[in-house]
Amino acid sequence: MSYPMSDAERRVFLMHGTHTAKVATTRADGRPHIAPVWFVLDDDDVIFTTGAGTVKGKTLQRDPRVSVVVDQETEPFAFVVIDGIAEVSFDHDDLLHWATALGARYMGADRAEEFGRRNAAPSELLVRVRPSRIVAIGGMTD
Repeated sequence: MSYPMSDAERRVFLMHGTHTAKVATTRADGRPHIAPVWFVLDDDDVIFTTGAGTVKGKTLQRDPRVSVVVDQETEPFAFVVIDGIAEVSFDHDDLLHWATALGARYMGADRAEEFGRRNAAPSELLVRVRPSRIVAIGGMTD
């Protein structure tokens, strides 16, 4: 039977392995846009990078409202939905720090610095999603 995850269970779920997050934004004409991203957590904040000129980057600079979904696609199935406000930054030092953390998570510690330097480019944005609502459900088929 499904159950609401505790805060601790949610954080473990989100940071386990290499799940990608699906980030939903709203285009200027009102159409939805969704894209997968690598992410890490800073407490409850979701951190990711994106190109400033991408659809996602442009929409977040115009309208910071965002939804993020991470799901487990195998039994017992689970998901976390986070609605919030995205803060975007071009700060190089912060971008390098978090891009390196993303590289470590998804590419391994031995390639973290390589990916951090590559993704801390002037055309990249650092995105911090501050949650306003979180729904986390585990054990959907238990």
